[in-house]
Amino acid sequence: MATPDPFGPILAVLRPSPARRLFGVGILGALGFVVITMAMRHPADAFGWTLFLLAFGLLTLWMAWRLWQATAQGLILTATGLHTEAGETIALLGDMAGIDRGILAVKPAGGFSVVLRSSGARAWYPGLWWRIGRRVGVGGVVSRHDCQFMATKIAGLIAARRPD
Repeated sequence: MATPDPFGPILAVLRPSPARRLFGVGILGALGFVVITMAMRHPADAFGWTLFLLAFGLLTLWMAWRLWQATAQGLILTATGLHTEAGETIALLGDMAGIDRGILAVKPAGGFSVVLRSSGARAWYPGLWWRIGRRVGVGGVVSRHDCQFMATKIAGLIAARRPD
């Protein structure tokens, strides 16, 4: 496994499952196609409703495209923090205050949420990760087992950093 120079040795890798990726994109694409087809073949009496259906269908197709693009890469955990395979830093280890994995935690499906000490710029990679304010959510079209492994590694790094 290659080590990216700026980040140091890789502690954990989280890659989207090809089957989940295809399923998610396929479902969104099919929904968009069905809605657009419905709007075109059976236009409503009210023009506004047809326009809404067309807009919703196009938005759904755009979401499928965004999901496909976002899940083309994975995430890596190093001693410095959490990064994308493309080199974008998601959260630095020194900025991580805690981790939420519970049932009621605000997190993606099958994933976890990292609480940061300071707010970062908003980012959204559907099906993989998002950052809003002081929270980073990781999960979606990735394996639940791999997410749990990465969350445990992050929790260990945060605990090792804290003074006793």
